[in-house]
Amino acid sequence: MNRLNGNISRIEVSGNLTLAHVEVTPQLVLKAIVIDTPKTAAYLKVGQEVALVFKETEVIIGTNSQIKISLQNQIPASINKIERGQLLSKLNLRTITGELNAIVSTNAVKTLCLKTGDAVVAIVKLNEVMLQAL
Repeated sequence: MNRLNGNISRIEVSGNLTLAHVEVTPQLVLKAIVIDTPKTAAYLKVGQEVALVFKETEVIIGTNSQIKISLQNQIPASINKIERGQLLSKLNLRTITGELNAIVSTNAVKTLCLKTGDAVVAIVKLNEVMLQAL
């Protein structure tokens, strides 16, 4: 599991859903959608310290920082290490927030010509990010 700590900087509520904006660093704000509201979950408040938790298999890798897609959680990174398997490969990524891991197909590593030191973008869908109050 990947884990990044930050503080909730903004909250948007619609029905039983909350979109939490979490400032990990001043340059990096990530979002998580939660099936809860500030009325039902006390930790959902601006300023609350939280951990953003997401699986390595939920990290999408892009090779261009100007990717125009609907996925908003985009984290600039560089590849620290690649552990190639027959079907899957584990990428260890260096980011401004520390290290992250991504598990992608080995075919994707080959197709994208990924190698240690390459600049990439780690992308995570906001519905795949879990929040944990600290």
